[in-house]
Amino acid sequence: MLPVLIFPQFDPVMVHVGPLAIRWYAMAYITALLVGWRLVRHLVSLAPRAATPEQVDDFLTWATLGVVLGGRVGYILFYQPQIYLEHPLAALQVWHGGMSFHGGALGVVAALALFSWRNGLSFLAFSDRVTIVVPMGLGLGRVANFINGELWGRAAPADLPWAMVFPQAGPEPRHPSELYEALLEGAVLFTVMWLVGRSARIRERPGFLAGLFLFGYAVARSFCEFFREPDAFIGFLPFGTTMGQILCIPMAIAGAGLMAQAMLRPPRPVLMPAEAGAVGADRP
Repeated sequence: MLPVLIFPQFDPVMVHVGPLAIRWYAMAYITALLVGWRLVRHLVSLAPRAATPEQVDDFLTWATLGVVLGGRVGYILFYQPQIYLEHPLAALQVWHGGMSFHGGALGVVAALALFSWRNGLSFLAFSDRVTIVVPMGLGLGRVANFINGELWGRAAPADLPWAMVFPQAGPEPRHPSELYEALLEGAVLFTVMWLVGRSARIRERPGFLAGLFLFGYAVARSFCEFFREPDAFIGFLPFGTTMGQILCIPMAIAGAGLMAQAMLRPPRPVLMPAEAGAVGADRP
């Protein structure tokens, strides 16, 4: 039998700056937002243009609020509503953890919709460019989960070469499911989104890339849930499903619908408001 790996006791705090403690999880969010911001500035400028780099600069604040507020509210509503109803002030204690990707996704969708409306942008075209970089943040977040020694996997065969004992989860070897998710939801999905997004024909079909992200994430997350230990306060749902898999069903349906709708429509370039006005001015 192969020796079982022991989870290394990482310090969840990356660095102390005086009384300030910067955690790996916070750094994952910060890195994803900053790197994603720079990439989206480039992506929106590709033909057909979906926004200006300056508008992407403005959207960074909106995206940050959407991720944080949506992730927190989603966790409260989807996972532990009763506890927060009894202790409402605990909802503000984000340093104790408790963020939901599905809630964060809804928060970003709301931010995208409102920002696009206020700036006269195509909601679907702008969403296409933004969702290309989202898997990068997901991957970094899962790596941070692993460093924190949380959201570990289900029991694994002891002869699995990478089976790992998480001290807080008991003596049995488990799947390092955080790394599975970092690979599939992060690296693989980002690679797929980036390669598909390079096609001008795809970019001329607003909504396809956003749909591909929703569908791809739902498939990757649902698969990884077969190796991830469900939250103790929820456990397994009917037919052995988990809350993560249930929440992925509407994402997959919405993603498939967006892709189908985008392919059924004739391809069309997305004009910026100023460009659309210029086109109209040239008409006799």
